[in-house]
Amino acid sequence: MKPKKRRKRKIKRIRLLILVIFMVIFALVMGKMKAKKKKDFAPEEQDFAQNYQEDISTENLVIEEEEKPEIHDWRLTLVNHENVLPDDFEISLTSIDKIRKFDSRAIGELKQMMNQMKKDGITNVWVQSAYRSVEKQEDVFERRIKDYMAQGKTHEEAEMLVLQTINKPGTSEHNLGLAVDFNYVDYDFDKTAGFKWLKENAGNYGFVLRYAKEKEKITKVDYEPWHWRYVGTEHAKQMNELGMCLEEYVEYLKKQS
Repeated sequence: MKPKKRRKRKIKRIRLLILVIFMVIFALVMGKMKAKKKKDFAPEEQDFAQNYQEDISTENLVIEEEEKPEIHDWRLTLVNHENVLPDDFEISLTSIDKIRKFDSRAIGELKQMMNQMKKDGITNVWVQSAYRSVEKQEDVFERRIKDYMAQGKTHEEAEMLVLQTINKPGTSEHNLGLAVDFNYVDYDFDKTAGFKWLKENAGNYGFVLRYAKEKEKITKVDYEPWHWRYVGTEHAKQMNELGMCLEEYVEYLKKQS
C-alpha cells in the first residue's frame, strides 16, 4: 500500500477517535449539569411541587365523595342506627283508625293488603303500631329503660337491652311513617297463618319483612316477625328475589347507578 493512502486512513482513525472522546465528555458534562440543576432546585419550589401533587390527590378524593350516588326514592329512605331523621323532617299522615296513622302516599297499599288478607280468611291480623313521633319514640324508649332498671339492670345495661328491639328516637322507622307492627310484639307471630300470608303476598303491596333473622348482623336489630316496611311494589319484589334487607338493597342500587 502506498504511504499516502496509509496516512489518509490513519488520519480518519484519529478523527473518529477524537469524535468518540468528545461525545463521551459531552455526555458526562450534561449528566453533571442535570444533577446540579436537580440539587440546586429551590426548597420552596420542591415543596410547591409536592404540595401540588398532594392537592391533586385531595381534590380527586373530594370529587369522589361528591359524586357518590344517592337514592332519592322516598320509599327507600333508610333510617337506622347510622341514619337519623333530619330535624326538619316533615310527613303527611292519613289515619288507619282512630289512633294509628301512616304515610299518606302509601296508606292505600296498606289498606288494600289488609282487605285482601280478610278476603283470604286471615281475620286475626291488625296494625298494632304504625307512625310514631320522635317525642313518642323517646317516651317509649325511656319507659322501657326504666322497666329494665327496675329489674336491677344498670342504665347502660338497660339501654343495650332496649336497643335490641327499639331504636333510639329519630332512628326508628316508626318515626318515618312507613313501618307497621302487626299484632303484639310476639316472636310466635311467625308461626301464624297471618305471617305466612304476609311472607307470600306482602311484596305484591310493596311491603317487606324489615328485620329478618338472617340479617341481624347487618340491620343491628333483632329478628322482628311483626315489623313490616313499605318500600314500593317493584322494590319489594326485587329485594325478595335478591334476598336483601334494606341496607343491602340501598347499597346495591348505588352500585348500579
